[in-house]
Amino acid sequence: MKKMCLHPMFFLGLAIRAVLIIGMTPLAVSDWYVPFLDASISSITLDPWSAWLAGGGTPLAFPYGYAMWLVFLPLTLVAKLVGSPLHYGYGLTLLAADFCLLITLHHLLPGRERLLLAVYWLSPIVVLASYALGLNDLVPALLLTMSVFFMRRVELRLAGCFCAAAISAKLSMVVALPFFAIYLYNNKALRQRIAQLFLGFLTCTLILGVPFLFSNAGLQMLFGNPEMGKIYRVALGLGGNVSVYLVPLIYMVMLYLVWRVRRLNFDLFQATTGMAFLLIVLMTPASPGWFVWSIPFLVLYQAMSGRTAIILIGVFSVLYVLSTLLVTPLLLSNGLDLDFGRVLHVSGQLGNHAASLLHTAMVAIGVVLAIRIWREAITRNDFFRLSRKPFVIGIAGDSGSGKDTYADSITGLFGGHSVVKLSGDDYHRWDRQKPMWQVMTHLNPMANDLEGFCNDVVSLADGKSIQSKHYDHQTGKMSKSFRIKSNDFIIASGLHALYLPILRDCYNLKVYLDIDEALRRQFKLRRDVLQRGHAVERTLTSFEKREPDAERFIRPQSNYADLTLALQPIHPRMLQHVDDKNPLRLKLVVKSRQGFNEVSLNRVLVGVCGLHVDIVLSDDSAEVQMTIEGETSAADIEMAAEMLCPRILEFLDIPPRWQDGMAGLMQLITLSHISQALTKRFI
Repeated sequence: MKKMCLHPMFFLGLAIRAVLIIGMTPLAVSDWYVPFLDASISSITLDPWSAWLAGGGTPLAFPYGYAMWLVFLPLTLVAKLVGSPLHYGYGLTLLAADFCLLITLHHLLPGRERLLLAVYWLSPIVVLASYALGLNDLVPALLLTMSVFFMRRVELRLAGCFCAAAISAKLSMVVALPFFAIYLYNNKALRQRIAQLFLGFLTCTLILGVPFLFSNAGLQMLFGNPEMGKIYRVALGLGGNVSVYLVPLIYMVMLYLVWRVRRLNFDLFQATTGMAFLLIVLMTPASPGWFVWSIPFLVLYQAMSGRTAIILIGVFSVLYVLSTLLVTPLLLSNGLDLDFGRVLHVSGQLGNHAASLLHTAMVAIGVVLAIRIWREAITRNDFFRLSRKPFVIGIAGDSGSGKDTYADSITGLFGGHSVVKLSGDDYHRWDRQKPMWQVMTHLNPMANDLEGFCNDVVSLADGKSIQSKHYDHQTGKMSKSFRIKSNDFIIASGLHALYLPILRDCYNLKVYLDIDEALRRQFKLRRDVLQRGHAVERTLTSFEKREPDAERFIRPQSNYADLTLALQPIHPRMLQHVDDKNPLRLKLVVKSRQGFNEVSLNRVLVGVCGLHVDIVLSDDSAEVQMTIEGETSAADIEMAAEMLCPRILEFLDIPPRWQDGMAGLMQLITLSHISQALTKRFI
């Protein structure tokens, strides 16, 4: 921040503002705002609106709520106490709000100081509307931007408070509230916290809004303001007394389009909110100050887009200034007015035509900007594209290979609210008591309804809900049918998850768990006896009975996997001496046919996690094999993920559940492959 405040562009913008504060006395400030503030200081009251109207003041003077009044009161009071003109206190308040908005944008766009100074601090729209015309729209724009900032930091109570304060400062800011609600509801990681936003919103509304409702004079000034009726001026007559108001129509269509996005992230939220404000301002015969509302969002868009966006918004700003100055004289502090229409000899009807043509060109550029925001910041957004189709992961492996544990660890990263799991065990054809199990094992595809499993995976991948049952391993029976909704991530795991070609075509990532056989038997024995209540003898017998089917039907599926994860003991003899003094030490063997950046992965595994890694490439470089040994913590895994695949982190839960050891390594490597698969899908 210090670097930005010492930049020559900052001093240039500050000098321009100081000159305008001293040299201009806008009509709205001298006739309305300052007299109202002076009256509210002279007779201290909690209802300055009633006192103002009772003293014969005009209802147009201050049609705003408590937030706007409280913002301007302190410096106006200081100006009165020191005997300086009150409009200096008003101007300095605008300058303070302006600087605070610059700081807020700096926190939203760290490291972009020059851009912020060029496109915000030197913005002709902000300078002209706020300092030359004296309009106070900087205040609600600041409060709303601060609300957006706290939304990004997931401090939702503060976000709600500042949103309510923005609405109190200017009722038009209520336009943003539905976008806040849709964002939290359609971002499943945040949905559970939506009550925090409304708690902060209601708290601030009770403090600032309820007292205002008891001021009949305040309500009269607010709803009697001619600006309120401007949204009804652009209408399409349908005959008789019926019209379609275009501004509310566009706003409602925008809300619907945003609602239809299945998952929203912060970038989508701020882009859609900014686009709504821009379109409303463009389609309304608005006050020049209304354009300030969209400036913070246009700044965020320029930071995301690039040079073309900066040029377009620069042209948009110039057209705004020219069209405004042709119809709005500037009032100087010495009482003279500066009428650019007369100076350029385009006053009267000619001036109106010139201003209208400039305004038309400005609206055209604004519509182009809205289209570009929709195309660049929304339809090309990863979250938006993910919402078109879920990401499907297929996990296969032998019985006891850890499919459910692995699926749970991946679910822990994205959150149960974003993941739906489909288990192949739920598609056994018969209950355990049926005699067919005497001649057939679960590993035989004929013993499972693979067609039903395939149909359900396809339906979920298509965004549809399914009816499913659950196989209880303790009782050996199926549950009643229940409904499963599709989600952002679908994890289909089972003995035959990669068996059918049509199933393999459904997956964005195919994983096979190829655990060491002796280790698999040990894990399966422990699971079946302790968790599922099976007899030890029965479990041991099942090993030999299932081996032919495993060799025939299960293990060949590894040939179709993009990623193979194999847990192995460091030394086979360690399985014979596992106890508290001799814990089992494992290594992870990773095979990838999809290809991944093994150099970067090796760097973070060694440098961040402190592991030993061996890498072997196949002769044709089509397969990479990594052998990883050592111990690592969940904190190290999380740090490695931030370095290895930062693009995918925004999809994770708040906060993701990273695991220690080999389970955490499997999470990291899988996340790397998911990031790569998403990138490939978006090409």
